[in-house]
Amino acid sequence: MNKNISSLALLLVFFLISCGPKYKLELHSPKTIQISESLKLEVIEKNGNPIDSIHYSLNGKILTNSLVSDLSNNVLGKQSISATIYYQGKKKILNNTIYFLAAQAPEIYTYKIINTYPHDPKAFTQGFEYYNGYLYESTGHRGKSTLRKVELETGKVVQKIDVDQKYFAEGMTIYNDKIYQLTWQGSVGFVYNLETFELEKTFNYNQSKEGWGLTHNEKSLIKTDGTERIWFLNPETLIEESYIETYTNKRKAEKLNELEFVNGKIYANLWQQNSLLIVNPYNGAIEGIADLNGLQVKAGQSGDDNVLNGIAYDEENDRLFVTGKRWNSVFEIELVKK
Repeated sequence: MNKNISSLALLLVFFLISCGPKYKLELHSPKTIQISESLKLEVIEKNGNPIDSIHYSLNGKILTNSLVSDLSNNVLGKQSISATIYYQGKKKILNNTIYFLAAQAPEIYTYKIINTYPHDPKAFTQGFEYYNGYLYESTGHRGKSTLRKVELETGKVVQKIDVDQKYFAEGMTIYNDKIYQLTWQGSVGFVYNLETFELEKTFNYNQSKEGWGLTHNEKSLIKTDGTERIWFLNPETLIEESYIETYTNKRKAEKLNELEFVNGKIYANLWQQNSLLIVNPYNGAIEGIADLNGLQVKAGQSGDDNVLNGIAYDEENDRLFVTGKRWNSVFEIELVKK
């Protein structure tokens, strides 16, 4: 064959290929969706060109089709949607982000005061827990942070240690006869002997950047870091193994602070607010919001810095205690649904 003809043929083939149909692919998915709804995914080819096949996935898990009718077993918060598109012997992957919201609006609560007890008005409360008849408390500020054991009825501090002045102490909890205490921006936590308050070891945060609140259930330590995330730590290795993100049916809740585990739910304070969230520990749904406004004034305080920040629960006697930063009182309260 003539070399010129051969070259011309190759150029013609290249021209035909380069002038083939132009594909403009888009992955359509909602930005937010309640987990009680069905999720519909769709790939659109804007120029009307044919598509051979599409494979969808949610957080890396292949979906059987483009319609997901049951989202109820998913955790809330940020999710990754992916579509792998095959056309004209080619493959293209498109990705979207979607946020799963709670199935329904949270219940709203107010409160009734059952008892009032004295509290150190200089204590900048960061962590709070009831154990064997006493309140245990972690207080903050660099150079002033402490760990203390307190008589409920009198407010008397019966045992106390000072935390190293370079740390701002945060949440604490008691698990398997050990006291666990966080620091705010020090990226380190402490483990103490319950009886002596002797420091036994330290641990580092491995994924979260800060330490805020701390509680536990039967198998995990539960930690906040100032975002919408609640982390679950292995109590032996102290590694952050998983997390949930807290959302209502409309939006996320950020700046989660002090925590308590109460009757299978996570109770959480919000920084600079006199409110309490009731969180589903499995998917992050905010199932209740308690408006505790009024307690701050009763405790002799005001302002954003000196808000509610202490939740303790006496499981044996079903008593819920709350206090705040520099409050002169601890309140035993009952939540009342509006």
